[in-house]
Amino acid sequence: MQNHLERVELAEQLGYKAVWVRDVPMHVPSFGDAGQTYDPFTYLGFLAGRTTEITLGIASIALPLHHPLHLAKSAATLDQLTGGRFIMGVASGDRYEEYPGMNINYEKRGEAFRDAFHYIRHAQQSFPLIKKNTFGEMNGAMDILPKPYGKKIPLLITGHSQQNIAWIAEHGDGWMYYPRNLYMQEHNIKDWRALISSIQKMSKPFVQPLYVDLQEDDDFKPVGIHLGIRTGMHYLIEYVSQLQSIGVNHVAINLRFNANKIEETMEALAKRLLSQFHN
Repeated sequence: MQNHLERVELAEQLGYKAVWVRDVPMHVPSFGDAGQTYDPFTYLGFLAGRTTEITLGIASIALPLHHPLHLAKSAATLDQLTGGRFIMGVASGDRYEEYPGMNINYEKRGEAFRDAFHYIRHAQQSFPLIKKNTFGEMNGAMDILPKPYGKKIPLLITGHSQQNIAWIAEHGDGWMYYPRNLYMQEHNIKDWRALISSIQKMSKPFVQPLYVDLQEDDDFKPVGIHLGIRTGMHYLIEYVSQLQSIGVNHVAINLRFNANKIEETMEALAKRLLSQFHN
């Protein structure tokens, strides 16, 4: 987390559209990393006070591990204080060790995810009616304040979250999925969007992360790394163009494995990659 604030401020100055933080309640060493360590809402509240334009996103809250009333209140607070700059990714959680630590049933996390999702959705309405829900019921006699800045908090479903693709298409405001080869990713997006079109006229955004280790040699040939690529700039531009052509709307670049100086890489990406895709 060294220089994290300065890097977020630099990202906004350079024209990046969003900064994403993670929700990792417990450090499970066998999983490989500790996340960004800070509580996501506290951290984004801090970043909200130091930024003015960049979107602030969580990728993603593990819904079964939190009470949705607190999530709804925290999300709406952040959304209000940032003037609608907040997006919340949601997931079922995949670190088994966290569940017994909170006395929560890991095997029932899919059901808990749906109940928490619906609770948050209803909590954004005035004096909500919430019935037959794992996390509690409300009879319309109480309200949850504040309300979101806009109509609702955008909820992007991560992976499958123990749900089928039809449920994701119907209920999510977008889909966050892991990097796959272009053929598989295009197939995933087409199937999902076909289901959306059967429900409503407007489509929804597709988001994916991409780990990047940018090389100084522009012509460096791509090599696969965990959830991404080690490559030169020329292929990276070509690859992101291919992602756009198959229907990816937003790419969250992760520089965790980047060998060069982070600030220099951010500046190079902004000057040569982002400039290719800004409207």
